[in-house]
Amino acid sequence: MSRSLLIALISTDYPPLRTSAAVQLRDLAQQFAALGHRPVVIVPTSMSDKSWMVERLDGIEVLRVAAPPTRAPSFVRRALAEMWLPFAMYRNIRKSPLRRAKWDIVTWYSPPIFFGPLIWKLRRNSGARTYLILRDIFPEWAVDLGLVRKGPVYLVFKAIAAFQYAVSDVIGVQTPSNLAYLSRWASPRRRIEVLHNWLVVTPDVGCSIAIERTALGGRKIFVYIGNMGVAQGMDIFMELIQSLRQRGDIGFLFVGRGSEFAKLEAEKTARDLNNVLFFDEIDSSEIPGLLAQCHVGLVALHPDHKTHNIPGKFVSYVQYGLPVLARVNGGTDLERIIEDEGVGRVYVGNSVGELKRLAEELADDDMLRHSMSERGRQLGGRMFSPETAARQIVTLPDWSGNRLSE
Repeated sequence: MSRSLLIALISTDYPPLRTSAAVQLRDLAQQFAALGHRPVVIVPTSMSDKSWMVERLDGIEVLRVAAPPTRAPSFVRRALAEMWLPFAMYRNIRKSPLRRAKWDIVTWYSPPIFFGPLIWKLRRNSGARTYLILRDIFPEWAVDLGLVRKGPVYLVFKAIAAFQYAVSDVIGVQTPSNLAYLSRWASPRRRIEVLHNWLVVTPDVGCSIAIERTALGGRKIFVYIGNMGVAQGMDIFMELIQSLRQRGDIGFLFVGRGSEFAKLEAEKTARDLNNVLFFDEIDSSEIPGLLAQCHVGLVALHPDHKTHNIPGKFVSYVQYGLPVLARVNGGTDLERIIEDEGVGRVYVGNSVGELKRLAEELADDDMLRHSMSERGRQLGGRMFSPETAARQIVTLPDWSGNRLSE
């Protein structure tokens, strides 16, 4: 019988935050517990009156430690706060009841890339094995999008990212194509493997957004959930929405947050578009109820991206049976999954006309959507299971030939 492991799960995001990372980490922690282990989530929190706080949230032990806020609007301020983050967290972990914890596994979620010093200290203190859940390859994607130039700043970020790779026993990347990028980090004592995104399928308990009571009632709904930022390249969707404004049977719904959210809303007003609505992010428990009212899920990745990514929203769409309309960077694993699994339509390029053709094909063919929905649910259960992810992490080797969970 497997022994129970003490697992530190570290991230900047955890409920009550509503980000996809927060939901994923909650699901992973609960799956660790379901397998008989003791997960402890360690998350930074802005607190002025105390250094730490321990709570139980949905049955999971959560240690919140005081740290500077990292969601600053300024790129420079955010980077400085994130650089200080691991040191502030370690200082306050040392003040908490878990200061002498002997972790079996320390696993952390990246982005951000700055947890390396914290992981190094926890590993040294407890002899833990370490597992990096790597969801973004930074700063490479920022260079692709022109947010960072290859100069001194890039080299600093590159060194920080390299340190977190160096303190990892195993690095779990999103897609097979990311293995090649990190291949030089593989060694007899470090493994690089694919750790697919995951999502727990939960019941439909309703949603505060009732589409039938809005101007989009009765239409075929194309929905976008989650972050709307520079990395998504959302402009082409506004062009698509305008090109379909005469189709009274098609509507678009955007639900989430991000640096481009206000800009997209302003575009809607400036273009006088009556076929699109924007809502702030909702609680993750409402997502099944929202998707049940929709017909197609939208995925956007900036075409200048060269790294590979499987967005959490894509996992949500297929798990809940929504066909996908994706505009992505070419030659990616996401493009191949959508095409090979037959779960939607994918477009690489900048032609609004071609994207419109694919959107209308999905809107007009009920049987096509139904077959894609069924294949999506099957794909979700097969590839994006939280139990699979949890078991993969807890079978992390201790390099003596044994598995930690055995």
